[in-house]
Amino acid sequence: MAANEVWTIKRILDWTTGYLERKGDEHPRLSAEWLLCNATGLSRVELYINFDKPLMREELDIMRDGVRRRGAGEPLQYVTGEMPFRHIVLRCEKGVLIPRPETEILVDAALEALGSRSNDAPLALEIGTGTGCIALSLASEHEGTRVIATDLSPLAVRLATRNRDALNLAGVVDVVECDLASGVPAALMGRFDLLVSNPPYIPSDVLAKEVPAEVKDHEPGLALDGGADGLDVFRRILNLAPQVLAPGGTMCVELFEGNVSAAAELVRKGPGWASVEVREDLTHRPRVLMAVREA
Repeated sequence: MAANEVWTIKRILDWTTGYLERKGDEHPRLSAEWLLCNATGLSRVELYINFDKPLMREELDIMRDGVRRRGAGEPLQYVTGEMPFRHIVLRCEKGVLIPRPETEILVDAALEALGSRSNDAPLALEIGTGTGCIALSLASEHEGTRVIATDLSPLAVRLATRNRDALNLAGVVDVVECDLASGVPAALMGRFDLLVSNPPYIPSDVLAKEVPAEVKDHEPGLALDGGADGLDVFRRILNLAPQVLAPGGTMCVELFEGNVSAAAELVRKGPGWASVEVREDLTHRPRVLMAVREA
């Protein structure tokens, strides 16, 4: 990709697709489109109606850097710095977990739980907010909802705050740096209609042996490793839930396909739960646990 050559959108799109395919990218054409959109500021549709447009030097420099990073295995979302999630677009940065499509199913369950409450101004707590994708989706899709979003990582707190402010949701979403709910105002404990979380849930051995290098080598282990059985953080959330939720409130948690049944059994053995349900993700794997407190 020599800088002194003329590189049109079509030429660089084709070259990048072939290069990333040789590097083992599972979706080389899509990656090439994303990188080119990031470099030019054009939409994917606009790329295809501007095939003969040559890239400016600054655009070519951005594209060259992006192709190098993506070819080395860096996640595309970190390279471009953003990704769409449901109805919003989020900034993504190294050190913070990239939102997954499966988490949209968790948001669906959480929205359903909020809709079941008679409260016109429901209160939700998200533990481990990361980019803020869950909290910000709830606040933007369920009018009147107030969300407290916590995270242990200062990087995540700063990023979630930036995403919140970019979406003009500062008035309804509070981002708090703390462990679980330790920084939540005491006056709110026991009043939440919803407790939602996508905690680290991959068993340590699975993370070491089965998770692709693109994930475990680039994304934060703190947000991935759930301990020996993947339920270390879930157990802490389960113990906290009775202190957090109002009567009839719902806990929604995303978990690993191999441990969600065990997690459901832990809930059933505990006191005060009216119902427990496991829902499948887009690939029909058990993924989301929903549990409702007794009214």
